[in-house]
Amino acid sequence: MKLRDDARFSTICIHAGQEPDPATGAIITPIYQTSTYVQESLGKHKGHEYARTSNPTRSALEANVAALERGRAGFAFASGMAAIGAVTSLLKAGDHVVVTDNTYGGTYRLFERVSTRAGLSFTYVDTGDEDAVAAAITPATRMLFVETPTNPILQLTDIGRVAALAHERDVRLVVDNTFASPYLQQPIALGADLVVHSTTKYLNGHSDSVGGIVVAARDEDVEWLKFVQNAAGAILGPFDAWLVLRGTKTLAVRMVQHNANGLALAEFLAAHPKVDRVLYPGLPSHPQYALASRQMNGYGGMLAFDVGTLDAARRVLERVRIIALAESLGGVESLISHPATMTHASVPPERRAALGITDGLLRISAGIEDVDDLRADLDQAMAAI
Repeated sequence: MKLRDDARFSTICIHAGQEPDPATGAIITPIYQTSTYVQESLGKHKGHEYARTSNPTRSALEANVAALERGRAGFAFASGMAAIGAVTSLLKAGDHVVVTDNTYGGTYRLFERVSTRAGLSFTYVDTGDEDAVAAAITPATRMLFVETPTNPILQLTDIGRVAALAHERDVRLVVDNTFASPYLQQPIALGADLVVHSTTKYLNGHSDSVGGIVVAARDEDVEWLKFVQNAAGAILGPFDAWLVLRGTKTLAVRMVQHNANGLALAEFLAAHPKVDRVLYPGLPSHPQYALASRQMNGYGGMLAFDVGTLDAARRVLERVRIIALAESLGGVESLISHPATMTHASVPPERRAALGITDGLLRISAGIEDVDDLRADLDQAMAAI
């Protein structure tokens, strides 16, 4: 089915990149669980030769997410970190990257412990501060890597403004859109050159697959990423691709509930006497509330709150019953984590402190359960402080 150019988001979620199976008419893209493809004769095949190079299930997912992000093409990898690693392969020794200071701990680890060994260098700044971004760019800068909203402090970057700043200096803009999903924001439409996702999170939405994807806007990046995906081979398998395709079909309806529950829990915690601060872009108290209202289609299901001490945080984590203590985010079930010892444990303590990732900070990924049950669960857990 050829989608109209003006097809709306929910329709794109369900149909983009997917045609009824030509052999059977199956409306759902099959899991092509194969390592190779029989060729009709020497050099004559049906579009696929070897499964590392291409797979019909993976191709369907890549086309689907590329359409959701309004990019030219997508490339699916075995994890979000593999996707970010593929993006860094666009660079060469001596190149410099400006990065959001409150970036995901795994991204920081990849950049500082792996990419620096290949001769890349990194400067970390508050990318919400355009003057700081401009000051950090040097003649060697080739990439601006932005995470917005950030993990776990929920700081925002004005994508359109930093895109203009980057392009004036011939710098690629990469946006990690994992926390938002393409439902909440579409960075390429705002000027980004590349978008990355951990498909493990909102795109999959069911906590049963690990993967990553890069969507590119430039033809030269499309060609390189296609080459690297095949050459390095860190591909997403067909079953995981199928799981994420299942997830994107319900992305729009899930995000409505994630938005509603995220805002309700943020408001509940903001009024709670045992909470020192709540970080959520949908609260008018958030310093970038106006930017969130303009740049995002809702405020998302991610929030963080500070209960003051590690002991208080531990008491809450040990007492929650519906909200599960676990890493990751974006699934239909609500999760709670302790960034200082979990997602950001690889970040040095002094750096965590400077970013505001305190020992009392807890992060919630609001699922789609009944919000009254979630509020009640937090209330009884907070009573242990």
